[in-house]
Amino acid sequence: MVAALTRIFGVHNLALAEDVVQDAFCRALDVWSVRGIPDNPAAWLMTTAKNRALDVIRRDRTARTFAPELGRLLETEWTIASVVDEAFAAHAIRDEQLRMMFSCCHPRLPEESQVALILNILCGFGAAEIAGAFLAGGAAIEKRISRGKKVLARARRLFDLSDAEFTQRLSAVRRALYLLFNEGYHGASAESAVRAELCAEAMRLTALLREYPPAATPETDALASLMCLHAARLPARLDAAGDLHPLFEQDRSRWDAGLVAEGLTLLERSAAGRAVTAYHVEAAIAAAHVSAPTTDETDWPLIVSLYDRLMTIAPSPVVELNRAIAVGERDGADRGIEALRAIHDRERLDRYPFYPAAMGELELRRGNPAAARALFTAALALARNPTERRFLEKRVRACGDEPSAPQVEKKSVRRAPARTSKR
Repeated sequence: MVAALTRIFGVHNLALAEDVVQDAFCRALDVWSVRGIPDNPAAWLMTTAKNRALDVIRRDRTARTFAPELGRLLETEWTIASVVDEAFAAHAIRDEQLRMMFSCCHPRLPEESQVALILNILCGFGAAEIAGAFLAGGAAIEKRISRGKKVLARARRLFDLSDAEFTQRLSAVRRALYLLFNEGYHGASAESAVRAELCAEAMRLTALLREYPPAATPETDALASLMCLHAARLPARLDAAGDLHPLFEQDRSRWDAGLVAEGLTLLERSAAGRAVTAYHVEAAIAAAHVSAPTTDETDWPLIVSLYDRLMTIAPSPVVELNRAIAVGERDGADRGIEALRAIHDRERLDRYPFYPAAMGELELRRGNPAAARALFTAALALARNPTERRFLEKRVRACGDEPSAPQVEKKSVRRAPARTSKR
C-alpha cells in the first residue's frame, strides 16, 4: 500500500503515503468491529486506501506537488481515477515495491541505514525490532530511519530500475531481506521467538527479486535457498503448546519436504556464478543440516569447515557463536567452550541470551550442572519473549535442584577467603 501510494504522491510525500495507510487501518478497526471482518480484508484495505488517496489529491492538488511524472495526469478530474486505479493494479504494486526497495538503498546512506529503511517502510518493522536484528540500540536505529527518510524526500522520484546504480543497490536489498527473514526465524520480538509471517514476507520479497531478470543472480538464488531450507524447519521449531524446540530436539518428519527440495534446487542453481558469497555458505550449512537423517549423523566436520569459510567472508560474533557450537559437536564440550570464550567482540553478545545458553549446554554435557544452571539462569534474565523464557526455564530445571542456602553459605565462609588470599 505504501509503495502504491508513493507512486502517486511521490517519494517526497512518503509521510503522507504512510498516513493514508494508517488511516485505512484505523478505518478498518472502526468498521470491522461493527460489521465484522470482510471476506477479503486485503482487498478492503486496498480499496479504502485508494479512495482516501483520491480524496487527498482532490483536496490538495492545488497546494501540493505530487509525483513529478504523474503531475499533469493528477491535475484533471478526467484522469485522476484511472491513474490511481493503475497504481493499485497488481503488476504496478509489484514494480513499485521493487522500486521502493531500491530507492531505500540511496548511495548517500550507509548500508545500515538503507537496510533499516527497507525494514521500516516496506516490512513494517518498528525501531525496537530493527535494533534486535542489528544488535544495536533503539535510539540509534530511530536516527537512521529519520535521516534515511529525509534523504528519500530530497530525491523526489523513486529509483529507476534501469539505472546504472542497480547492481550497487542490489546488495543492500538482499541484506535487508536476509535480516527480515532472520528476525522472523530467530528474532528479538517481545511477542514470540518465531514469527512465520515475517519469514513468509522475506521469501515473498526475495521471490520478487528473482522474477526481475537483472536481480535474478546466483547470489539471489543462494539467499532464496537458505530461506527455503530454514523455513522448511519452521513446523518443528514450536510444538502445539508454543514451546521452542532446538534443532537437536526437532521431529524431522515434520520438516516441509517441498521447501527442502526447493532450497536444494536453488542452492544447486546458485553455483552457476563465479563468486562464493555469505549466502552461498549459509545455504550450504543449512543444506548439511536438512540432509542429515539425525543429529548424530550430521556431518559436523563439514559444518565447521563451512563456518570457517564464512568467517573469512562475513565475520561476526554470531557466526563465531554458531561455529563454536559446531566445534563442540565435532570435538567435544571442552573444545566448544574454548571456542565460545575465544569469540572476538564478545561484548556485542552481552544481551544475547543464546551465548550463555550455549555455554550452559556444554557445561551440562561435561558434567557441571551447577555451572550450567548459573549460565542458563543468566540466559533466562536476557530472554526476549515468553517462548524463550519457557525454553530456558526448562534448561534450568534440567540441571537439577539448586544447592541449599546453608551449604552455599558454609562454603563461602570457610573456603572463599583462603582461595582469595592465595591469589
